[in-house]
Amino acid sequence: MTEGGRSIGAVVDELLPEFPDLSISKIRFLEAEGLLTPQRATSGYRRYRPDDVARLRYVLTAQRDRFWPLKVIREALDALDRGLEAPTPVGEPDLPSVPLVGDDHELPSEADLRPARRLRLTTGELRAASGLDEPTFASLVTYGLLRADPHGHFDEAALEIARSAGALADVGIEARHLRPFRTAADREIGLVRQAVRPGDDDETARVLRQCLALHVALVKAGLAT
Repeated sequence: MTEGGRSIGAVVDELLPEFPDLSISKIRFLEAEGLLTPQRATSGYRRYRPDDVARLRYVLTAQRDRFWPLKVIREALDALDRGLEAPTPVGEPDLPSVPLVGDDHELPSEADLRPARRLRLTTGELRAASGLDEPTFASLVTYGLLRADPHGHFDEAALEIARSAGALADVGIEARHLRPFRTAADREIGLVRQAVRPGDDDETARVLRQCLALHVALVKAGLAT
C-alpha cells in the first residue's frame, strides 16, 4: 500500500474471491455513477483507502444479495454518510436505519437522584474535602450555589457542587458566573415538582434524569453548531 491506499487492481484482487465477477471496469462504472469517490495520488491514479473498500463491498453486497438498483444503493449510501446504521444480516430491515441513542452514561442514575442518607459536613470539612480556598467558598455561598442546612451543615450534593465549582475556578470561571446554574436548577426542580406527585421519589428521580438528559443534549447540539 502506497500513498495512503491501494491501487484499483489491488482492490480487485482482494475482493475477487468474494465477488468473482468483479473487474476494474465495473469499479470504474460505479465511480462514474457517483457511488465511489477514491482519492487520486499525485501520479493521477486512484488510491482506495479502507473506507473506500468497505463502501465498495457494501455496494457489491447490495447488488448481489439484495438485488438493489443503483438508485436504492445511492440512497442507502447517502443515509450511511449521514450517520445512519447499515442493515444487518437476514431478518433486519434492508435500508439503513436511525441508530438507537443510548443514555448518556455520564448522567447520574435514577438511584443517584433519589433521596439518600444525608452526609453532614461542617464548613471546614467541606472546604478540606473539596480543596476550596476561603474566598471561593465564600463566593459560592454568596451567590447561592452552596446552601447550608439550619444547623450549618452541608450534604453530599454540596460536596459535588464545591468540587465542580473548584475545578471551574481553576480555569477562570468564578462563582459569580455560575449563578445561572443555580437559577436553572431551581426552575427544573420546580417544574418537576409540579408534574410529579409529592412523595413519589422514584418518579421524581426518573423525570429529573430526563431533564438532565435534555440539558446535556442541548449543550451538545449547541457545541455542534
